[in-house]
Amino acid sequence: MLGIIGAMDEEVIKLKEVMEDVEITRKASMDFYKGTMSGKEVVVVRSGIGKVNAGICTQILVDEYNVEAVINTGIAGSLNPAIDIGDIVLSTDTLQHDVDATGFGYDLGVIPRMDTSTFLADEKLKELAKTSCEKVNPDIKVFEGRIVSGDQFISDREKKNYIVDNFKGYCTEMEGAAIAQAAYLNNVPFLIIRAISDKADDSATVDYPTFEAKAIEHSVKLVKDMVANY
Repeated sequence: MLGIIGAMDEEVIKLKEVMEDVEITRKASMDFYKGTMSGKEVVVVRSGIGKVNAGICTQILVDEYNVEAVINTGIAGSLNPAIDIGDIVLSTDTLQHDVDATGFGYDLGVIPRMDTSTFLADEKLKELAKTSCEKVNPDIKVFEGRIVSGDQFISDREKKNYIVDNFKGYCTEMEGAAIAQAAYLNNVPFLIIRAISDKADDSATVDYPTFEAKAIEHSVKLVKDMVANY
């Protein structure tokens, strides 16, 4: 069974529309939709926004549904000038840009007492996503790179530059690295997929509502095709 996590209602609603034989279970204030999509067993859920919600959601998918892999769709702010609004980023790895234990001698982003703080995406899922994206979203570009997460909506150029300089991310958002960490701790393959909605700078609050719907459309089309060919 494949676990599919969206951060927002808009994503989950569109995925639910193509599901059959749906059973709904509510846990931790989240609705888990178990059913089939393109003949494959899936669980679709809205995690809510932020790292805590995302981590809890992933653990429930593992404990309650024994998912064999986790896909997380969503939107993000671009950190790379080559990546335009509407494009897709597939995670090579993820890390948390708001983890700071430098006072104890750790580098920025390093989680104390863990063997790693960068969580590698599953190669097979990534290749499947790339193939699917090129097929169903031929009008946009697809990139593979680091996705960085934090409990902050980045809409300040100075903060954006800080994240770029320290973490070399392709895009920034608020859930992916937490989902990745939970999946890693449970030995479950994962992939974080992000459609770009803004440039994560002073224009972000203007760009975001304008391009959110288009970004969601791209990521939903991609996930549908991935599931059909999984």
